[in-house]
Amino acid sequence: MGGVTPASLAPILLVLGDEELLATRAVTEAVAKVRSVDPEVDVREYQASALTVGEIAEMLSPSLFGGRRLLILRSGQDARKDLVAALLAYAKNPDPEVQLLVLHLGGAKGKAFADGLRAAGATVVPAAKLKGHRDRVAFVRDEIRRAGGKCTDDAAEALIAAVGNDMRELAAACSQLVADTDGRISAETVSRYYRGRVEVTGFTVADATMVGDVPGALEALRWALHVGVDPVPIADALADGVRTVARVASAGRGSPYQLASSLGMPAWKIERAQRQGRGWTLEGLVRAMQVAAECNAAVKGGSDDRAYALERAVFSVAAARQGSTR
Repeated sequence: MGGVTPASLAPILLVLGDEELLATRAVTEAVAKVRSVDPEVDVREYQASALTVGEIAEMLSPSLFGGRRLLILRSGQDARKDLVAALLAYAKNPDPEVQLLVLHLGGAKGKAFADGLRAAGATVVPAAKLKGHRDRVAFVRDEIRRAGGKCTDDAAEALIAAVGNDMRELAAACSQLVADTDGRISAETVSRYYRGRVEVTGFTVADATMVGDVPGALEALRWALHVGVDPVPIADALADGVRTVARVASAGRGSPYQLASSLGMPAWKIERAQRQGRGWTLEGLVRAMQVAAECNAAVKGGSDDRAYALERAVFSVAAARQGSTR
């Protein structure tokens, strides 16, 4: 935190995006930064939807006792119009002793609030989910750098193939790798480290396939086969992925917790299946189940080219999702 001065603290921070890991990290770093300037800082957290204009005026007015304050406003997209107006008016002339941090999901809801804060000069901290594969590779490389290591592009690719796309899991894997090695991470390092964790990769292939991410699924599949994962558990994971989405889709609407007991499945698995089920039709799922069954038969029946059978299944399941008839 060297070099942090009161003048270098942004009076207004806008953490914009729906990736919980990045948003949480932005808050932690902001608190650490302000504490390095004033260890006695008064940190207060509020939910935007529950806050009134009267309360915000009191929070932002100069303190009788002096001292620095950090106000963290969560779910900024849920703020009511009068609260937004009051905060945007404040943002034009903020108190130098107060730092206001607003978390906002970054979607269409409450967009005028985020735009207004940005126009008033707020420092924007991006916290959006990573959309593309290149972004994830850059994220892994940055994570390893943060942990004090170095990593090549192909090592980052290998780690994503082994761990999957979940950012929390990737961040944890990066710090673990640096802690357990000399910090210089190559594709060979990742291969050695994950050789014993083969069960992850079958589900990585299935997860990517179910959301239509064909490049991600093929990359994970090729990596899995490269590090010696048996094709059978990969075919099983793919079949399980299709079956789970189909079961959850046919159960109708409901929260994961409501459906957990009737489906006999943990809530996290239902939540993931609901997310993966977007974009699927019932006909598409029936076709995908046929594809998974054919793939299983080929892989377990000793097909001459089991890798090709798996690749063909990835393409066919993704095609079923798009509603084509390949």
